[in-house]
Amino acid sequence: MPVIEARTVVRAPPDAVFDLLVDFPGYAGYSEYLQSVDRRGSGGAGTRYRLEFGWWRFSYAVRSEVLAVERPHRIDWQIVDGLDAQGFWRVEDASDAREKPASRIVFRVSYAPGTADLGRLDLPRVVSLETVVDRLRPVIEAEVERVVERVVADLEGTRRSVSVTVETDPDG
Repeated sequence: MPVIEARTVVRAPPDAVFDLLVDFPGYAGYSEYLQSVDRRGSGGAGTRYRLEFGWWRFSYAVRSEVLAVERPHRIDWQIVDGLDAQGFWRVEDASDAREKPASRIVFRVSYAPGTADLGRLDLPRVVSLETVVDRLRPVIEAEVERVVERVVADLEGTRRSVSVTVETDPDG
């Protein structure tokens, strides 16, 4: 399974970072491609979300479920229909005794592109799923970076250049 992982450090304590990350419906404000998020549940384990994505001429909806929440350190989730994917947000204390509180944020997702429910996509006959996946990979990587940068700006109250490390491993 391909894996995408993004990491950065934000000048905020883990509790504040976690509170922002657990507010998943708010992600639609961070992403260019996430059009809407509908939540069923309190945000803890068992909460389900319907996510509507749009890119180019395509729209695609999936449902996800929160598997586990370890406040303020981790949120595990999986897609429950439409695509075989799972991942997590991890928050680690990265404070230095001489500086303000800081947290390391890690976002990781693994997915199986071949499991996308093609019945949900209206692909032209000349466009294969593999072509769409190849075109989407750099879009997904750039979007992960953009979302993390926007999260950091909200947590710190100002925009700044953020060092976001994005790694992809097509073989998992």
